[in-house]
Amino acid sequence: MTRASLDKRPSDVAAMFDGVAEKYDLTNDVLSLGQTRLWRRAVAQALAVRAGERVLDLGAGTGTSSLPFAEAGAQVVPCDFSLGMLREGKKRHPGLPLTAGDATKLPFADGAFDAATISFALRNVHDPDAALREMRRVVRPGGRLVVCEFSHPTFGPFRTVYTEYLMRALPPVATKVSSNPDAYVYLAESIRAWPDQPALAGRLKSAGWSSVAWRNLTGGIVALHRGTNPA
Repeated sequence: MTRASLDKRPSDVAAMFDGVAEKYDLTNDVLSLGQTRLWRRAVAQALAVRAGERVLDLGAGTGTSSLPFAEAGAQVVPCDFSLGMLREGKKRHPGLPLTAGDATKLPFADGAFDAATISFALRNVHDPDAALREMRRVVRPGGRLVVCEFSHPTFGPFRTVYTEYLMRALPPVATKVSSNPDAYVYLAESIRAWPDQPALAGRLKSAGWSSVAWRNLTGGIVALHRGTNPA
């Protein structure tokens, strides 16, 4: 089985996600105690997509995260660099235009989208800052970005409990439900190493996004960061 390391070589990360594609959505539901569905709903509300808008869902995996946008009447393009994830997504959601693409070199024209979002994938990109700049490039002036990512719980004692869960409980649970439990050791490590809410907000600003703000979900386990393209 393949697991990536924190240097996040694109070939390693893609191979790792290829290997967990079939059970990825199920595993995430189990490990999050069902919270992933609530988080997806929060992303859809934050992006506030309107019918007819063009939406990029980057790091979309099997396309499950794109369904709320399609249901709202948007022209959503799910994009991912794991071909295994995209193949699994095509089986499940044949109507979605799943597209292969590198987050740091997106295969789309400037200003092609009204909005972009990326959920639980930015921290797996080799160069997250380049990805934030690329999303700004393909979003029209005045367009919107929502980043949904694991973050740092705000309450100290809870943060300690959460960290213990990540490193001790998550791998054994993943062993029972995932096709590649080693991948979830990497995912736990990548969550611990990811910047906190103010630091990620600073990176959005450095990439050129304006009106940057964030909102914590589930006590800060997850944070939604929002920005607008001022160009």
